[in-house]
Amino acid sequence: MWFEGTAWAAASSAAPQGIFDTLLTNPIVPLVMVVGVFYFVILRPQTQRASEHQKMLKALKRNDEVVTTGGLIGRIHELGDNLITLEIAPNVRVRVERPQITGLSAHGKSQSKKDKSE
Repeated sequence: MWFEGTAWAAASSAAPQGIFDTLLTNPIVPLVMVVGVFYFVILRPQTQRASEHQKMLKALKRNDEVVTTGGLIGRIHELGDNLITLEIAPNVRVRVERPQITGLSAHGKSQSKKDKSE
């Protein structure tokens, strides 16, 4: 209460702030920066990975060798809309939901004739 006049006098005598100082003191700017970093570091790569996975699931065909989320490696025997039948051993078949396919397997790729001759 006693220093009220001094505080008002000090505030009015301050030099005018520039645009840079105004932006740094605005509480919205750091929030926008955090959202921007969050988008480019987490959300965008995640959506790209999801779209690549969807493309891979649509491109599956019979006799592709795939890996499931549970770690099973098998060759596609039958394809359905939601279910895929994998042959994990001779005459051993399991049914797996299509989204549970992680990717194509490089485990059982046969060598080309050129590699076998060397």
